[in-house]
Amino acid sequence: MNPCIVLDLDHSLGRLPGARVVPLEHWQETLRFCCTLRAMARFSRLLDDVLPADGHATVMLGSGDFHHLTWPLVRRMRASAPFQVVVLDNHPDNMRFPFGVHCGSWVRRVAMLPTVAHVHVVGITSADIGPRHAWENQWTPLRRGKLSYWSIGTDTRWAVRAGLGHAFNSFHDADALTRAFIARQRQAPRAAYLSIDKDVFAPGVAHTNWDQGVLGLDHARALIDSLHGGGLVGSDITGEISAYRYRHWWKRVLSALDAQPDVDTPELPRWQAGQHALNLDLLEAIAALPAAG
Repeated sequence: MNPCIVLDLDHSLGRLPGARVVPLEHWQETLRFCCTLRAMARFSRLLDDVLPADGHATVMLGSGDFHHLTWPLVRRMRASAPFQVVVLDNHPDNMRFPFGVHCGSWVRRVAMLPTVAHVHVVGITSADIGPRHAWENQWTPLRRGKLSYWSIGTDTRWAVRAGLGHAFNSFHDADALTRAFIARQRQAPRAAYLSIDKDVFAPGVAHTNWDQGVLGLDHARALIDSLHGGGLVGSDITGEISAYRYRHWWKRVLSALDAQPDVDTPELPRWQAGQHALNLDLLEAIAALPAAG
């Protein structure tokens, strides 16, 4: 298994074989859920100091509240040609957010990087891409062919009427989605950056602190294995479960507006144990992929 790097922002991860742990709890209030662009720029400079230049080791981000940290991780990747970014996530993470960047708005910024050929967000069951929230999605990367949604059981007929149908791949179940994504990767293999938010999984696989999707571990393993042809330039995993109360009132308000569910504190140790077992499985699957040439 390739060693991973833990950005320890919230103490949510158990001991992982060979992991290098970077203590960053003092950044938690600044970064969790959302942050200003200035704060992200400062954190990006820190990443350059603590992460290896090749970027292939899997980076563990902690709670899904930190998924926007994928943006600076992808931005620092160097490859011989533009690469794809494959995001396993129950949400599009491509929503409008006027106050900087947050865990549900970072995908547009990644899609528009010149080093990124395309972003696939795979496993969405969230109503975020349904007709009631259509206007909240950032349409530019969808319209420009830089971003595709792969969803299950969500009404996306509005996208066809809006001229965005080419960016939406809708399926009735996880098996059909997995088969179609594998076929796409076999048809056009390309080097990939892989980002996994474990809220893409059904609750029986692992508990997170966001509403969850329907994927099983077998689906995730097959989706990861489909990237074998192009190899990996880098990867990260987020979606741990941890409890936190924001010191700043405005973050408490924003989190409440997003209807983020409360964490059942007595159940937290059991849920984190399940998360740990899933991390080992995912790291094993990622380690089987070759590095991109």
